[in-house]
Amino acid sequence: MSYDALRQTMIDTQIRTWEVLDPKVLQAVASTRREIFVPTPLRHLAFADFCIPLGHGEVMWTPKMEARVLQELDLNSGARVLEIGTGSGYFAALLARLAGVVHSVEDREELLRPVEGRLHSEGISGVHLHLGDGSQGWAANAPYDAICITGSLPQLPAVFAEQLSPGGRLIAIIGSGAIMEVLRLQKDERGVLRRESLFETQVPPLRHHLPGPGFQF
Repeated sequence: MSYDALRQTMIDTQIRTWEVLDPKVLQAVASTRREIFVPTPLRHLAFADFCIPLGHGEVMWTPKMEARVLQELDLNSGARVLEIGTGSGYFAALLARLAGVVHSVEDREELLRPVEGRLHSEGISGVHLHLGDGSQGWAANAPYDAICITGSLPQLPAVFAEQLSPGGRLIAIIGSGAIMEVLRLQKDERGVLRRESLFETQVPPLRHHLPGPGFQF
């Protein structure tokens, strides 16, 4: 079976069944070759409902989680987006399909190094890759219309809320151990954050997280 057929099966049996029905999101997934972002020995798992290991304890999210989070961010073509944890670069590619500019921060050079070539092979521009510690956000290019933190945190550092524009949305995975909660936070024009719990999951923690003031919901 071809990769295109496998990709469509993934969309129909995993993504749509997880209440991801936004045509823009489905088109972004359909037009982005997930297989080229997967480590070569694991490409046979590129469309499986499975967190694919990237090495160093890092993983790619499952396809349905990627699509669901992309839908929840509700991006438009002018959006400025911050992604913390570039990983394979696949989610940055999806973000770039829908947003204006994406700043993606990764602290492992060996993961970041091949991402530019993968994005180029997909014809994707507008992604700015940064090597560094994003555990306290990325102030250099703030504020952002959307922020996605791909690693889990015991609590959300208050600095992320400060870097979010009024009207912006933030996705964070909060918790530790076997059960973590995916939260969607939306900032109103007064700077007040509204919290919504989306679903439970389990992903590796964000590295370099420093204890400090967390946002109080």
